Amino acid sequence: MVEHSEQDRLLNVTDAIFRPWDNPDAIQRTAVIYRNQIWSYRQLIDEINRVGNGLLHMGVEPEDRILLIGYDSPFFVAMLFGAMKIGAIPVPVNTYLSSQDYRYFLEDSRAKGLVIEPEIWAEAAPELGHAVSALKWVMLLPGLKDGFVRPQGYPGPFLFYQDWIGQWDRSLEAIKTCRDDMAFWLYSSGSTGKPKAVVHCHKDMVFSNQVYARNILNVTEQDRLYSASKLYFAYGLGNGSYFAFANGASVVLVPGKVDPQNVFTTIETTHPSLFFGVPTLFNAMLRIAEPHSLPGMRACVSAGEPLSQEIYLRWKKQFGVEILDGIGSTEVLHIYISNRLGQSQPGTTGTVVPGYEVQIFDENMQVVKPGEMGDLYVKGDSVAPYYWRQYQKTRESMVGEWFKTGDKYFQDADGHFVYCGRSDDMIKVGGIWVSPIEVENVLGQHPLVMEAAVIGQRDEHGLEQPTAFVVLHSEVAASDQLATELQNFVKEHLAHYKFPRKIHFVTELPKTATGKIQRYRLRQESMLSAFD
Repeated sequence: MVEHSEQDRLLNVTDAIFRPWDNPDAIQRTAVIYRNQIWSYRQLIDEINRVGNGLLHMGVEPEDRILLIGYDSPFFVAMLFGAMKIGAIPVPVNTYLSSQDYRYFLEDSRAKGLVIEPEIWAEAAPELGHAVSALKWVMLLPGLKDGFVRPQGYPGPFLFYQDWIGQWDRSLEAIKTCRDDMAFWLYSSGSTGKPKAVVHCHKDMVFSNQVYARNILNVTEQDRLYSASKLYFAYGLGNGSYFAFANGASVVLVPGKVDPQNVFTTIETTHPSLFFGVPTLFNAMLRIAEPHSLPGMRACVSAGEPLSQEIYLRWKKQFGVEILDGIGSTEVLHIYISNRLGQSQPGTTGTVVPGYEVQIFDENMQVVKPGEMGDLYVKGDSVAPYYWRQYQKTRESMVGEWFKTGDKYFQDADGHFVYCGRSDDMIKVGGIWVSPIEVENVLGQHPLVMEAAVIGQRDEHGLEQPTAFVVLHSEVAASDQLATELQNFVKEHLAHYKFPRKIHFVTELPKTATGKIQRYRLRQESMLSAFD
């Protein structure tokens, strides 16, 4: 690790990202395209400063947490960076969760402020308006104002963003913060259980932008970025905000749920040069590909789940644009292994992003040989230092300078990393490890299968065997005969012991909001019986 002098340790992420563009040209430089509006850098920087001044006036102090439940918008961006500019800690969370989830986030983070969409507040107020002891104020983001009541049980303000923001000055000096000071938190997506608050520092966005956005994607002032993944995810936060703003580029922000048709419409009307999605979305877009195009697109990026070779090749053939597959995580903030522009190797995650170190270790923390599967570890300057209020999980995952990702990988002969599945999803059949991803990819090649998930399930003898959950195309009927056909199909393509001993036909697979399959839910006995 690099040692820094006291002066070099000073860093405020908002100042570092926006100061280079805070000049007379800011009024002419496009920062955000939102609905039918164009926000210049001048307008966005002024909004960020107003947010910071307003929060200071309300008594918000360094390290105070602010839970942010907002759709992608310039107001979300202003609240996020305005809070960090004064040393407060914004905590963005998913906008499509339950009231109970939001109460958990408030209580776990001990947030003093809540910034929330009006329609979400209308549903969540009964759950959030009582017994949340740390909460001091609530602010509703722009939207309908009628019919909203102040929460019960605390004396603080109940504010409407559009009434509040205009009071504050457009000039603001960033508070003196250090590289390693807390800047923002992100909750893990919960693909393996209860979400954990991942603590990130002021240096993390700056580092991630330098090593990935600049050095891998070559983002410049001429680029326009559009991310289908939302700002409240680590992946979407980079794609839809600081990757652009740190380089003088612009972003397209779209509130609301992701719909393949709307994504195409947005691309065809705003002409982004870089588009960020997940394999599930790319697959859905391919189903309605005609007569759409990708005007001005120089590359697409995929993360969140492995991109199959089949989707990559179909996309490249259809649109002539490559998809750069990569792997990142909330804990590392963004992508740390990636394919390269013009050099993508379909079916692999690519090679290490310079600036990170990656190793594949066995269970004794010994480096495995090329071609051998093991646990993936990564270290680098954007790795989170710990999970909030999760001592044991921190000890298990942050091993010295290394972060244990929980992913199984091997390196091929050319040095490319190949994903095998989550460590806790691996299946041991007859003493031999089986990757569920490998079996899922084969099932996905069958013409009647839309998608599949594979888990390990104990048989009547207590032995773990592969079990598949299969979603068929809408016009296909499930049958025992088809189940046998799929089993034989896997046997034809893989070693015999890898075929699924049982196949459950389901209408959909449980997933996180990022599109990751939640295999832990499939393993729950109630789910197994419900799907039959």
